[in-house]
This record gives sequence, structure tokens and C-alpha cells, in this order.
Amino acid sequence: MQFKKVGVASDHAGQELRQMILDYLRSSGRETIDFGVDVRYDTAVDYPDYAALLAEAVLSGEINGAIAICGTGLGMAITGNKFRGIRACCIWDEYSSRMSRQHNNSNMLCLGSRTLNPYRAIDLVGIWLETSFSGERHQLRLDKIQEIEKRNFQPQ
Repeated sequence: MQFKKVGVASDHAGQELRQMILDYLRSSGRETIDFGVDVRYDTAVDYPDYAALLAEAVLSGEINGAIAICGTGLGMAITGNKFRGIRACCIWDEYSSRMSRQHNNSNMLCLGSRTLNPYRAIDLVGIWLETSFSGERHQLRLDKIQEIEKRNFQPQ
């Protein structure tokens, strides 16, 4: 099992999908941490706050995989990728879900609650969870990404 302990967070737009994904993860035997948000639907929150919680939890080892949900998934991915060592991917179909793990070794999956059917989103989560990093030439590319991070990010 690639991701044994998964953290899930959403902004206000992703609350329902977050709960469905948490239920799916728990029914598949994975340990989960719910990083929220629980607010009224007419109360907006800022997605960067929740993406940051997930990224910090991955980097500290509290969780080993993260699922972030906002309206499009894009804001969560942008925020997640501001952290050295986070590889946040916004996926939209089976192929992008698989490749985000197989080629990019993503550790943060970003989903759009307003762009994906919730049942399809759960299928995509399943693909992401079960796909392994293939290594080989892809590791060389990840090493290059780490070198870029070293040049552009201040040490943590």
C-alpha cells in the first residue's frame, strides 16, 4: 500500500467531495486525517491555508500522502508546489492520475469539486493510491526538479 496514512483537506467548495473521499479511504482500510474545513456553504475560506496544512504534514512525516480539494484543484496545486519536496498534481482523468504517480511520484493529489463528477473523482483517487512510481529515467527528472528547488527556494 503506497499511502498508508492520507491527509485530506478542502476549502468551502470541496466539503462534500472531501467527506466522500474520506469515507472511501476509510472503507479501503487507510488511516486518514481530516484537515478540514467545516464551514457553512456560504462562508468562504482561503484554499492556501488548507494546502499549506497538508504540505507541512507530508513534509513532517505526519502523513505520507495528501488529497487537496478546491473548486478547480488548481489553487491547491499551486500552493502545494510552493513547498520544497511537495509534488502536487491537479488531475482530471485516469491517465493524468496514473502518470502523476508513475512518472512524477506526486505526493499531493489536487481535485476540483466543481470540475469532476464526485464518483469519478473517487475512481481517480483509487488509481492515484494504487499506482507506484516507476523510477528509472523518471527519477533522473525528479532529481532535476530537486536541483531547481534548491536554487529557487530558501532552505527550510
